[in-house]
Amino acid sequence: MGYISLILLILLGIVLMILDFLVIPGGVVAILGVLCMIGGVVTSFVQFGTTVGILTLVLTAVITFGSFWLMMRTKTWRKLQLKTQIDSKMNEIDSNKLKEGMEGVAISRLAPTGTGLFGDTEAEVVSMQGFIDENSPILIHKIEGSKIIVEAIHQN
Repeated sequence: MGYISLILLILLGIVLMILDFLVIPGGVVAILGVLCMIGGVVTSFVQFGTTVGILTLVLTAVITFGSFWLMMRTKTWRKLQLKTQIDSKMNEIDSNKLKEGMEGVAISRLAPTGTGLFGDTEAEVVSMQGFIDENSPILIHKIEGSKIIVEAIHQN
């Protein structure tokens, strides 16, 4: 293994670590990157001796920390991160509009969660007995915090 292949192995390790940091979370790619760098440094010790091995180790460390420092300083990671703001809220139950025992209709299939319409108020609801088809009449059985539990009204 020559100098060029050692340099390429170490650079591959650095690139894999940066990819793990920015794009592919989970740590597996970073571990592969560290193994590539360790392999390159150990190979340089074995093939070229202590002086070249130490030089390779120091240069690998400097280049690795320098590339991460440069990446953070130039805010590269900010260009890649998501900037979407979530403005939605959980069910805010208005006790004047929704009460236990109130009848409504399922405006989506409850499997077991879906949307119910009670008067002019739409709310996310949970079926207590499993699936309820769309447009089926429902009844508010219980309200627990922001969770509205409904049951189907069986028509005779």
